[in-house]
Amino acid sequence: MKLPKFVFAALAVLVPAPLAAQGMQPVPDRTEGEGPYSTLIVSGATMVEGSGAPPMGPVDIVIEGNRIAAIHGGSAPDEVRAKAGRIIDAKGMTVMPGFIDTHGHNGDPAKAGQPSYGYKLWLAHGVTSVRGVSFYWGPGQPDLSDTQRSADNSITAPRLFPYAAFGDKWDRSAVDTPAKAREWVRWAKARGYWGIKFFNSASPEVLEAALDEAEKQQMGSVAHLAQPGVQRVNAAKAVELGMDGITHFYGHFESLLDDAALPTYPQGYNYYDEQSRFAWVARLADQVVEPGSEEWDAYIDHLVDSGVTLSPTFNIYSASRDVMAAKNRDWHERYSLPSLMDFYAPSATNHGSYYKDWSTEDEVAWRKFYRYWFDLTKEFHRRGGRVTAGSDPGYIYQTWGFAYIGELEMLREAGLEPLEVIRAATIAGAQEIYQARGETPPMGTIQVGKLADLVIVPGNPLDNLKLLYGTGHTRLNYETGDIEQVGGVRWTIKDGIVYDAPALLEDVARMVAAQKAAR
Repeated sequence: MKLPKFVFAALAVLVPAPLAAQGMQPVPDRTEGEGPYSTLIVSGATMVEGSGAPPMGPVDIVIEGNRIAAIHGGSAPDEVRAKAGRIIDAKGMTVMPGFIDTHGHNGDPAKAGQPSYGYKLWLAHGVTSVRGVSFYWGPGQPDLSDTQRSADNSITAPRLFPYAAFGDKWDRSAVDTPAKAREWVRWAKARGYWGIKFFNSASPEVLEAALDEAEKQQMGSVAHLAQPGVQRVNAAKAVELGMDGITHFYGHFESLLDDAALPTYPQGYNYYDEQSRFAWVARLADQVVEPGSEEWDAYIDHLVDSGVTLSPTFNIYSASRDVMAAKNRDWHERYSLPSLMDFYAPSATNHGSYYKDWSTEDEVAWRKFYRYWFDLTKEFHRRGGRVTAGSDPGYIYQTWGFAYIGELEMLREAGLEPLEVIRAATIAGAQEIYQARGETPPMGTIQVGKLADLVIVPGNPLDNLKLLYGTGHTRLNYETGDIEQVGGVRWTIKDGIVYDAPALLEDVARMVAAQKAAR
C-alpha cells in the first residue's frame, strides 16, 4: 500500500514528505516481557498447532530457552513441572503459533513517530513475526538495525524480516537497466535484506533481470502491481517472470479483462487524484470475465501452477465499502493516536485518505469488487495455492494489530475455514518468508524443536475470531444480564519471552493519552 519516494516520483503520486527528510524516534530498549526461562510450561491449553490439524487438548507445552522442548497430552511429568521457572495456567484458553504479518510498514512521523507504537500493537495481538515491505523508506533508515535489535530481543518488537523496495535504499543512480538491476539486488542482499518489494515501474526486461538475480541470491520477491505499469506487467506476466508473491488485488483483474486488452477508464479519470483512482478501480469488476468461466478458471490454474503466494490484504481497503464504520471502530478512541486519526481523515495529499466525497455508489461498487476478489482468492486456495495474512497497517483507518485481526476475519469472509485462516496466519506466512532461502521455517507450527513463538487467548478463536481483538468481543451474559467484554490475547510469547498483551495495550493507551494531553 505504502509507496517509497522513488516510486512516487515515477508515478507522480501526491504524498507526504519522505521519512528520510523527517526522521524517526529511536525504539527504546526493552523493558517489557519476562524470560526466556530455562524451563517454561504453558499448561492446560487447547492447542491449534498451525498446520491445519484440529484442536487438541488439554496439553502442556514445555519450552526450554527459546525452543519448544516437549508437548504432553494432559500434564507434563511432575519432575518437569518441578524444575519449571514459570508455569502459565492456560486452562480454558487456546494456544496457537505466533501470527505472521506478511505485509508490514512502520515508522512515519506524520502518523506514529515512535515505532514501538506499532511493534507493541502487533505483539499485543499475537503477531510475533512481520515481513516489512518496507518498514521504512529511503537510505539511512533503521529497518536493518531494528531487525537486529529485535533478533537480540533488546527491543519490544516482533521478529522482523526486512524487504527493500526495488531501487530504494541506496544513493546511486537510478536502477533502469538489467545490469543495474542485478547490481542493486546484490547490494541489497549484502546489506542484509531478505527480499524485494516490486512496483511495476521498471520495464519487463529490468524486472526479469532483477527477479533472476533475486533467485540466485535466495531473496524473496513480492509485487504491488501498480496501475501505471500494469499494462506492461500484470499478475499473469509477473508470475511468468518469476515473481514469488502478489500482494493486494493489483494485476489480477487486469489479467482477466473480458472485452478489451486494457482497462476502460471513465471520462475525467485522473490517477493522480486518489478519489478518482480508488473509486474507479472497484468498477474494474464490471470489465472482467465472470467467476467460474473458462478464462477465470484458466487464470487461477496459471497462478497455482506458478507456485505464487497471494497475500491479499483484504482489510486495508475495507473502509471503501463502509467508511463510516471504519472511522468509528471500537479501538480508535483509546489506541489510535490523534496524529494517526488526522492522517486517516479525507485528504488531498495523504496517501490512502482518498474518500474525499465517498458515496453510496462507491461503496456498493466496492462491495461487488470484494465478491469477485474473495471468489478469486478462495478458488486459488481451494486448488492448492498458498494464501497468507498481511495487514498493511497505518492507512485507511487500519491501525496496527487491530488491522491484522481484521484481515483474519476477512479471510474467513472470503471462504477460508477457520483452521485455514489460522494456517494462513502461521505456517503459510513462515513458508513464504523462508521459501526463497530454501530453508524449513523455524516457526509457524507448534512442534518440538520449533521456536517458542506462541499466542494464548481465552476461549476458542476458531468459534469467533473477534476474541483476538485487543478490545475483545462484546456479548450479553444471559445469566447476569450484563454486557461484558471477553477475549483479547492474554499472552504473546516470542523467542521464549512472555509478553503480557493487556499490559502492552496499556503502554499504547498511555502514548495516545500523552499525545492528546500535549495537544
